[in-house]
Amino acid sequence: MRVLIVEDELFLAEAIRDGLRLEAIAADIAGDGDSALELLAVNTYDVVVLDRDIPGPNGDEIARRLAATPAGPRILMLTAADRLDDKAAGFESGADDYLTKPFALRELVMRLRALGRRPSAGTPPIVEVAGIRLDPFRREVYRDGRYVGLTRKQFAVLEVLMVADGGVVSAEDLLERAWDENADPFTNAVRITISTLRKRLGEPWAIETVAGVGYRMST
Repeated sequence: MRVLIVEDELFLAEAIRDGLRLEAIAADIAGDGDSALELLAVNTYDVVVLDRDIPGPNGDEIARRLAATPAGPRILMLTAADRLDDKAAGFESGADDYLTKPFALRELVMRLRALGRRPSAGTPPIVEVAGIRLDPFRREVYRDGRYVGLTRKQFAVLEVLMVADGGVVSAEDLLERAWDENADPFTNAVRITISTLRKRLGEPWAIETVAGVGYRMST
């Protein structure tokens, strides 16, 4: 899962980003509405964590634009505006969920995963490919009925590959979807993660390397 945090309080935004990364959720930060729209134009996000009171186009305006976009990301408004009228206005502008400050990071993570597993967001609740069963919400993987323990990053990479439904995913796309925009494009992290993931899943190898192109799930 990849998330965009739209928050003008930098320390809070960085704290949220760092906490989400520990949960294998890639996260980018935008400090104002214009920066958010620029990132949304070039990157694909599963969920946008959106503060309503930000410089530039405010949260409600961004929510309305995203809600009008076919197959756009889910929207979770994260704001100090906690009156019922505020929440109603947020939902009317296009929010899928609403969380008020102060909040617990654990609750934010649970809400993000719940939004990410909705079918209309493009990710089925449970993905099954070649005997591998991945549950994004419970963070569990089974192969032929055997539980497979994975690290957060291994899980994130496997989820991207399985959701691709047999399509080839390049190393660059994996960096974008399972890491974030600050990932070093010259790193060998993808190759290493794929190698360890194959070993965790066991033989026969479930992930194929397509020379010069990327990786895909074996059928």
